[in-house]
Amino acid sequence: MREVVFLRQNQAKWQHYESVPATGPDELAARFVELTDDLSYARTFYPDSSTTAYLNALTGKLHQALYKNKSMEPGRFASFWRRELPLLVARHHRPLLLALVFFLLSTAIGVLSAAFDESFVRVVLGDAYVNQTLENIERGDPMAVYKGQDESVMFLYITLNNIKVSLLAFASGLLPGLGTGTILFRNGLMLGAFQTFFYQKGLLLPSVLTIWIHGTLEISAIVLAGGAGLVMSRGILFPDTYSRRESFRRAARDGMQLVLGLVPIFITAGFLEGFVTRHTGMPLALSLLIIGSSAGFILWYFILYPFQLHRRLSTDSVASAAS
Repeated sequence: MREVVFLRQNQAKWQHYESVPATGPDELAARFVELTDDLSYARTFYPDSSTTAYLNALTGKLHQALYKNKSMEPGRFASFWRRELPLLVARHHRPLLLALVFFLLSTAIGVLSAAFDESFVRVVLGDAYVNQTLENIERGDPMAVYKGQDESVMFLYITLNNIKVSLLAFASGLLPGLGTGTILFRNGLMLGAFQTFFYQKGLLLPSVLTIWIHGTLEISAIVLAGGAGLVMSRGILFPDTYSRRESFRRAARDGMQLVLGLVPIFITAGFLEGFVTRHTGMPLALSLLIIGSSAGFILWYFILYPFQLHRRLSTDSVASAAS
């Protein structure tokens, strides 16, 4: 589309947004979503034009209005989970998807490496863990490693460690692409080697039914934290029409919000690993219910709902501008 056509189609809407205040927070959020879409299009096809600069300034004004005094708004906590976090996921879906693809590739490398070299598992997981697991397998209790500590101590240790890993994956985004990529690669490699090890011992299904009780949430959150790190990396490498400092500030804020949104997931995963995973003899139906519920939540909240919300707000914004 030529810039003059793009301008003619949207100019009235932009002028309306600039001159007529929004009637409430929902309309303001819808306008902001619509403008970010327009700005993204303009940056792609007219990166150095006055239209892009104008949209950048207008979007910045709406952003300030949207987040001004947000800590004092009633229902702020609920609004974060219902609206802000899903919209952040929708806005930054590309780096989040990149983190997932890179993690899956790393897992595949771990699978292949462990399949062709049995010693690889010891390199990745360590001799102590492998030897202990082999002893547990010989005793007929291959998942006994999850029963070795007190439930509360295990819950606190695992939760704090997972939060630390997520913050590290995010903060490593300061080393554009390299730090976060290294963490995702290492975790993917370990996962692939880990599951291949149990497959080679004829214990793939028991390991999946046990480990993924907590692993579904834990692994998903680690990948999302890596995506948050890539959000910050993108802000550093590709500032678009912003100054590099302003682009970094915005990307760092969005990435940190994404990571903070993962804390309840890590707490839940830690609780499951500390108190539930240890019950390796639980009924098959119960294991599948927990794993399926966790996977369903991740798919809905971090994939389906963000795009549904984004699309709905965009539609409402267009209808409001037309009226």
